[in-house]
Amino acid sequence: MKAVIQRVENARLSVGGEEVCSIGFGLVVYLGIEQADAESNAVAFAQKLTNMRIFSDDAGKMNLSVRDVGGDILIVSNFTLCADISHGNRPSFTNAMRPPLAASVLFDYCADVVEDCMRDTEGNVARGIFGADMVIEQTNIGPVTIIY
Repeated sequence: MKAVIQRVENARLSVGGEEVCSIGFGLVVYLGIEQADAESNAVAFAQKLTNMRIFSDDAGKMNLSVRDVGGDILIVSNFTLCADISHGNRPSFTNAMRPPLAASVLFDYCADVVEDCMRDTEGNVARGIFGADMVIEQTNIGPVTIIY
C-alpha cells in the first residue's frame, strides 16, 4: 500500500458536480492498493494512520493523533500512487492491484478497518467512490504531508 496523508482543516469530495462527502478538521488520505497487498497490510496501515501523532498539543508539538483530537478522515482510492516512472516518460501502473474489483474490495476493507479504529472517537470516516473521476477540494494545515 502506498498512501499520501495530509492534515486538513476541511475537505469536500464531488463526482460529476455532486458532493458525495465532506469532512471537517482531520486527515485526507490518498490510498493506492498494490499487487502484493493483503488484508494484513490494510490492518497495519489503519492502525498506523489512526495512531500517528501529527496534530499539535497545547505546547505546539505534534503529539496527538487523529483519534486524540476527534478528527475526521477522508479516504480516497488513488491507483496513480502505484505508478512507476523509472523508464520513459509515461507512467506504468503495473504495480497497481488487478483486477480492479480485487483492489476495490481491499480498499473497502481498509476503510472499514479505519472506521473500526475510529469507532470510540468523535471523528467520522468518509470515503471516495472507487474508480470514479473525483474532484477533491481541501484546505491543508501546516502543511503536514506524510508518505506511507
